[in-house]
Amino acid sequence: MELMVLLNALVTRLLFVLHSLIGVWRVTAVKKEPKYWLLALLNLLLCLEAGLTLKFKQGRGYKWFSPAIFLYLICIVPSLWLLEIHHGTQYCGNEPGAVQVNVSNQDFNQSRDSSHGSEGTDHHIIQTAKVFVNQLSTICETVWTLALHQTFLLLLVVGRWLLPIGVEITRDQLSQLLLMFVGTAADILEFASETLDIEDVRKNYALINAILAVWTWSMLQFPLDLAVQHIGCKSSAPARRIPSLLLCRYSAELWNIGVSLFIQDGPFFIVRSILMGHFRIFNQMLVFFTAKNILVVTLQLYRLAVITLDFRATVLQKSRKGEVCCCPCEPYEARAHAIGHQENEMKEFVAFPPKEESQAPSEDH
Repeated sequence: MELMVLLNALVTRLLFVLHSLIGVWRVTAVKKEPKYWLLALLNLLLCLEAGLTLKFKQGRGYKWFSPAIFLYLICIVPSLWLLEIHHGTQYCGNEPGAVQVNVSNQDFNQSRDSSHGSEGTDHHIIQTAKVFVNQLSTICETVWTLALHQTFLLLLVVGRWLLPIGVEITRDQLSQLLLMFVGTAADILEFASETLDIEDVRKNYALINAILAVWTWSMLQFPLDLAVQHIGCKSSAPARRIPSLLLCRYSAELWNIGVSLFIQDGPFFIVRSILMGHFRIFNQMLVFFTAKNILVVTLQLYRLAVITLDFRATVLQKSRKGEVCCCPCEPYEARAHAIGHQENEMKEFVAFPPKEESQAPSEDH
């Protein structure tokens, strides 16, 4: 096993576990109940997955699915749900950062003075760490929740980048996937922060749960890598059927369209439409992002129509010429058989003309 592959696999999962533990710590501090530390047991699944991946896959990932990303979602999403549902009323000043820095510096100086002389350096470090943790606890709850959301989405992108890739996915495909994840993460963060920050939404417990459910549903696209990979065709005969051939040739494009319509922009548009239509909640940003979702859904439907018409025209053109319509992602044996059959027919056609030319003068004579 390569050293870099092992290091990337372990470091990435360690980051996932640490971030998940920070989320559990915040839930325990907000709820003030130690029983919520049981959420940390979910990280055992991530540790088990790491051991199995190192043993059977030598640390590398799978073709279409990332178990580490999926288990990280299982570990961190419950903590974010509890923090959003609780959402205390602790007041955040206009410039909390400056106040916290001044107070923390003062406490650090006091702890250094108290530990100077009789006590050693180790005690000083422990006291400084305690003061730092206490100052982190004084940060208002809304700032903590937003910071966890932001670091969560950033860690998804960075973690997918650091995780060792399998032999089935190339670096070019990974770069495309990461660029898509950056835009997707920005849209998801905007949806969660923009809708949950509305005061009328915070007063409706059922509406908060519905928004969080849609937010969780949109997260399921991160463990999948189908956006940049073709699914391939199992055999040549089923691949020549129209639906199978369409899915084979345009699998990545169709997956992107499906994600936008059914996982991200479609559900986001439905939630925002309900907020404006049923609950009569209007603001400038809500209207703008609703219009943006409408535009994206319309463009995706237009893209689907263009793909379908282009594929239909290609199939009709091939059928008129009598050519075999092979999919570029079809297995090599199936394509080779079809192409070899056409080459044999061409060789026979080229080999026979001299015989026909020799018969032609005899008929004229």
